[in-house]
Amino acid sequence: MIPKYNDEDLLALSGIQHFAYCPRQWALIHIEKQWSENLRTVEGRQLHERVDNPDFFEARGGILTTRSVPLSSYVLGFYGVADVVEFYAIEEKGVTLNGREGQWCPLPVEYKRGRPKKDIIDEVQLCAQAVCLEEMLCTTIEHGYLFYGETKHRTKVMFCEELRQQVLKFSEQMHSLFDKQITPKASATNKNCKSCSLVGICLPKVGTKQANVNGYIKKYLGQEKS
Repeated sequence: MIPKYNDEDLLALSGIQHFAYCPRQWALIHIEKQWSENLRTVEGRQLHERVDNPDFFEARGGILTTRSVPLSSYVLGFYGVADVVEFYAIEEKGVTLNGREGQWCPLPVEYKRGRPKKDIIDEVQLCAQAVCLEEMLCTTIEHGYLFYGETKHRTKVMFCEELRQQVLKFSEQMHSLFDKQITPKASATNKNCKSCSLVGICLPKVGTKQANVNGYIKKYLGQEKS
């Protein structure tokens, strides 16, 4: 793919999970700069802090493990950090690493609180990380892993074409909204509202009544004029 973004265009890669969860939540955080903690966000932050160590490096049994790896993609227009990237020694064509012999296959590993979800919000973030690594290292990555805090288990995620296209679609929508500085309207039917840390800021039930309120005001003012 041809890069279409510059340094000043790059958005936070972590935002793609917010966007997949709820475009309005993403806009409140990344456009309006609003944030609020709840138990889920605190636990998630603590889990990431435990693996946040840019100086960490481990070599064990043909696997090199690094943490807090800087990422960027000028195709997606993202910048961010991967929790963990593991490099596996392979015989076929891979990437070369400074100070290391042979070929290596990079795999991103993202740490999440809770357990595997029914939707794809975690998968799109991991896939976006893989696209960044592919662009940076000129390689192809077929899969990665999500590690969940509750289950203490890794889930393998295949980076199929459908998932890649969804990541690209989300990135284009995010850039469009950000460029126009548009925050999507609230939806009272969004099933994610109950667990969202921003529900007190978003006020989805109030937001969906805005049209009725505007109509009432216009009608009232019209009566006053008559």
